[in-house]
Amino acid sequence: MKTVPLAEAVAMIPDGARLVVGGFLSVGTPERLMDEIVRQEKRDLTLIANDTARPGVGVGKLVDAKCVRRVIVSHIGTNPETQRQMFADEITVELVPQGTLIERIRAGGYGLGGVLTPTGVGTLVEEGKQKIEVDGRTYLLETALKADFALVHAFLADYLGNLAYALTARNYNPIVAMAGETVIATAEHIVPVGVISPDHVVTPAPLVDYIVANG
Repeated sequence: MKTVPLAEAVAMIPDGARLVVGGFLSVGTPERLMDEIVRQEKRDLTLIANDTARPGVGVGKLVDAKCVRRVIVSHIGTNPETQRQMFADEITVELVPQGTLIERIRAGGYGLGGVLTPTGVGTLVEEGKQKIEVDGRTYLLETALKADFALVHAFLADYLGNLAYALTARNYNPIVAMAGETVIATAEHIVPVGVISPDHVVTPAPLVDYIVANG
């Protein structure tokens, strides 16, 4: 694990990269990374996240700046700019039921090929997907989601890379941290090793590649 300046962390992300980002709306999203991606004018990104937040907030900043070419999310209902770009064919939107989305991300992090779920059977969701019957019940095969970079935000990080989250800001972040080839984390506080009790570590240091320096 290495502690790096913000600009250096984002400079590692090339145009066209596939990102999985923690957060629910803007809660738990690494805002500093979002701002820097916009500042560096990254383009043609694929974004995997719960949603596209709102204009000017969280991952919505990436949509506003047209950094994103494709999103894989559970909804875009809170972001009219995502909707506008979708209808203008400026962005491709793949909508995935929320529980299915997080399980696909989890499968990617755990090295699985996908998950079987009854969600969506008999609806538009099943179009183009393989159906598998188990014990007389039909399931859809939903393939795993993995990304080039996972971007997460924690409340506490130590200098080894152990992460702890605060309340509902935990949301997608621990699963997202499993699903990126390279994991970049921001934190409200970076503390010496030993300050975070082992019992309070949620994302262990071996998963984290870079911590963004504060200040």
